[in-house]
Amino acid sequence: MIAGIVIFVLAYIAIASEKIDKTIAAMLGAGLMVVFKVAGFNDMLGKVDLNVLGLLVGMMIIVNIMATTGVFEYLAVQIARQTKGNGVLVTVEFLLATAIVSAFMDNVTTVILMAPVTILITQLLGLPTVPILILEAIFSNIGGTATLIGDPPNILIGASCGLSFNDFLINLTPIIVVITLAILGIVVVFMGKRLRSNPEAVAQVQLTEPRLAILDAGRLKGSLIVFAFVLLGFFTSRLIHLEPGLIAICGAFIMALVCRVELAHMLEKVEWNTILFFCGLFMMVGALEIDGVFTMLGHGMVELTKGNFALTMMVILWGAAILSAVIDNIPLVISMIPLINSIVPVFARQMGIEADTEAIRAQISEPLFWSLALGACLGGNGTLIGASANVVISQIARKNRYKLTFKDFTCYGAPLMLISTFLSMIYLYLRYIHKW
Repeated sequence: MIAGIVIFVLAYIAIASEKIDKTIAAMLGAGLMVVFKVAGFNDMLGKVDLNVLGLLVGMMIIVNIMATTGVFEYLAVQIARQTKGNGVLVTVEFLLATAIVSAFMDNVTTVILMAPVTILITQLLGLPTVPILILEAIFSNIGGTATLIGDPPNILIGASCGLSFNDFLINLTPIIVVITLAILGIVVVFMGKRLRSNPEAVAQVQLTEPRLAILDAGRLKGSLIVFAFVLLGFFTSRLIHLEPGLIAICGAFIMALVCRVELAHMLEKVEWNTILFFCGLFMMVGALEIDGVFTMLGHGMVELTKGNFALTMMVILWGAAILSAVIDNIPLVISMIPLINSIVPVFARQMGIEADTEAIRAQISEPLFWSLALGACLGGNGTLIGASANVVISQIARKNRYKLTFKDFTCYGAPLMLISTFLSMIYLYLRYIHKW
């Protein structure tokens, strides 16, 4: 266990320092886990989330095909004209749209779709590209926390605990709306001056004709039809029992066929560096999970509370938030679910409630799981590797020759993560803890 923790910490330092490529650091870290027998190679491979990788590859191909039609340039010019080039208004619209879309679609898909338009519109209006891209990743993680399908940790919690879509809407959406508006206000107050558009660029945009940006109307029509079916598949994935990764991959191949593009050329545009980084990260974190590190940390958090329910909720919230900032939140949630289930009967006995009753779920189990969901999802905003959307947005920036560093993301993400977690703490206290 000690060897695994040391290897992960060293790899994390290498990634954060950016002295070496983050993909090299992650893959070498995974290799060292095998060399020092922290976990077996086959077991670590089993921890690689193929659904996430399939979603990434599929959506990258789809976006690259659609980019050949000029649709992103069209949207960028249209939005710039509609807002009359107001940089603050453009930023607010994009961040709100990102949060709302992420509530109903995977965060990675959301940022892959939003980033190309964002880059184009910031170039058109002379706005700071990197800060807005960082904020989009942050808002995708915030918005995804609101619903059952918005973020993978919520799906895991809902599936294992029998919580419905409406349960998430009723219990998490109110605080996410508050957090979204609060963070928007902070962005406007502290970045207002930096979001002023270049007057010459605004005047130039007003003279442009959006429809001239479309390069291939026939291909655009075909790609939009296929894309509509892909989105429909995402929204109904649980009903049709298909993973989003499979839907994205199949949609990408169908779009390549319909639009008659050379698949090999589109595959060359996939960010394989990002895919391999995720493979290494999944294997390293998987090795720690196999070695029992997360279970040990979870038990340690609960021991700190000494049977105090309010303190237990706060430890779960802040513990999940801090840990999710440095490790993937999916294995963290997988490890925490059985731990929370094991401590529910302890609190039930304190209250004199009989086991397996609805009262246990309403008064004990659900508040603990809402704490876990808020901490795990919002904590991903703490650092660049805290959430998949963050890594994807950094690679998209790099591809477009913008440098988005670990330090850059943390400077924006860490303070906003702390603020959103603090607001969640107040909400949890007012809504659940005061009953105790």
